[in-house]
Amino acid sequence: MATETHDALSATASACLSSGGSPSDMPQLCGAWFGNQIFWLAIALIVLYFILSRIALPRIAAVLAERQGTITNDLAAAEDLKAKATEAEEAYKQALADAKAEAQKIIAETKASIKKDLDRANEEADAEIKAKTAEGEKKIAEIREGALDAVKEVAKDVTTELVASMGQKADGRSVSAAVNARMKG
Repeated sequence: MATETHDALSATASACLSSGGSPSDMPQLCGAWFGNQIFWLAIALIVLYFILSRIALPRIAAVLAERQGTITNDLAAAEDLKAKATEAEEAYKQALADAKAEAQKIIAETKASIKKDLDRANEEADAEIKAKTAEGEKKIAEIREGALDAVKEVAKDVTTELVASMGQKADGRSVSAAVNARMKG
């Protein structure tokens, strides 16, 4: 078998040498074989083209289409989520504004209620103060009356004692008249 391969190689080399090539040249570049090499190159390219066009390229196209569809769907979903986020933000802002308005309303109602309670408490305190003031003034008037009476009695007693210490005798009517006249002014 080795001799057959060697014989075929020698025949090919002699054919290539007869066409003007040198023994050191590459057999692929031998001019006698160009027609044969071009034929097999064309068949290999045609087979490769059919394999690529029928099997590989449709799969690649399907993957690219799937990717494009996924990207398109993701972009659409992102837009939807963005719109929902914007709506949620607006709803949040509206809820916050409503809560602030409600808080202001509650504050106003509470202030009004406290003011009403404070006014009522002030009125009750004023009424109590007026009652105590009237009672105090009444007591002061009673004490004044009692003090005037006590002062008159003390003045009569002192006058009687002074007149008696001077060696005179004073009757009760004249002492009372003198004290009353002096108290009137």
